[in-house]
Amino acid sequence: MTNGHRLGRQFGWLWGAYGTSALGTWLAFGAFPLIAIQVLHAGPAEVAALSSVGALAGAAVAVPLGPWVEFRRKRPVLIGMDLVRFAALLTIPAAFALGVLSFVQLLLVSVVVAAADITFRAASGAYLKTLLPAEDLLVANARFESTTWTTTIIGPPLGGAAIGILGPVATVVADAVSYLLSALGIRATGGQEPRPERREAARMRAGDLFEGWRYILADATLRPLFFNTALFNGLVMATDALLAVLMLGRLGFAPWQYGLAFAVPAIGGLLGSRLARPLVTRFGQHRVLVVAGVLRVIWPVGLAFVGPGTGGLLLVMGVELGLIFCCAIFNPVYATYRLERTATERVTRTLSAWSVTTKASTALLTAAWGVLGGLLGPRTAIGLAGVLLLATPLMLPRRAAAPLAEPEPAPSRA
Repeated sequence: MTNGHRLGRQFGWLWGAYGTSALGTWLAFGAFPLIAIQVLHAGPAEVAALSSVGALAGAAVAVPLGPWVEFRRKRPVLIGMDLVRFAALLTIPAAFALGVLSFVQLLLVSVVVAAADITFRAASGAYLKTLLPAEDLLVANARFESTTWTTTIIGPPLGGAAIGILGPVATVVADAVSYLLSALGIRATGGQEPRPERREAARMRAGDLFEGWRYILADATLRPLFFNTALFNGLVMATDALLAVLMLGRLGFAPWQYGLAFAVPAIGGLLGSRLARPLVTRFGQHRVLVVAGVLRVIWPVGLAFVGPGTGGLLLVMGVELGLIFCCAIFNPVYATYRLERTATERVTRTLSAWSVTTKASTALLTAAWGVLGGLLGPRTAIGLAGVLLLATPLMLPRRAAAPLAEPEPAPSRA
């Protein structure tokens, strides 16, 4: 799915590496909670800690990595983060085979993987900006978005089958191997990456840890987009566990029906990501960003009305289809808009701060909505999140902003 727009051999390797690791991630979707429950007999509090405490601790570990990575070549960092995730994940099947796997190990691995994920995402955005000219960034981000939704469709069903045949740690092995293959793919991109200009002071200061946040909050267009995406992502993810409780518990849906309710609507992600560039070409970047940002919030409140049976299943699928379709248009436009508004020498710190905030807000809101679900019931808590989401478009940038005036490096298309 290249839309007839060639981005060169280096991007092709990077795209392939991204697709490989994304498939591994979705093959292992839900593997840690499943291992905690089936192998370690963990309770609800321990399972919740894997997603909330692990994500928060990983975000905290990643905070100093953004400034550290900023002044280093990004390709070796990307390879290093892939190898860190490969090694960390492999400890789980090794410990399982030896009969020494523990919940503490699962939690520590989740922290390491979360920190490496944030660092990888920050470095990859900076690397992409050096790899391609500005006019190709939207095409590249749309391809990443399309790949994400393709792997979302095929990964979980294949992972579920692998777990059923080979056991609960099989998909963790597959995920680990995907990071190794991703590292090899990134290494194959080749080319000469320009060395970032280093500051006069070689030693990192405490104030450097917050430079990414300072840059975001000082920019009139990045600031509202930052708060919008952090709150939107957090509220959407916070309702996932409640919806699972509602559908699999009170409404009596089978696990395969629950999986189908989210796998089929991912087709909307493929369609939306394909439309992003044509829509921007016709209507302009800012208009598409705002309209898609508004349209994506009208869907989640519908999940509060899900009922039993086929009608309830179709309602969930319809809501998720609309939500995913709008998000798939919004996401590559937003990612491109953010890169264009960020100075090249600050991309890594800015994206790192953005990812840390998103992970932390998602973990905190997930924990808060778990409490609300216990007090008010899952349906009421889901409805409350949907109502709050309707206000998030107020935080979208109100005016279009021109890209920063900075020299673009010549793309290497070896």
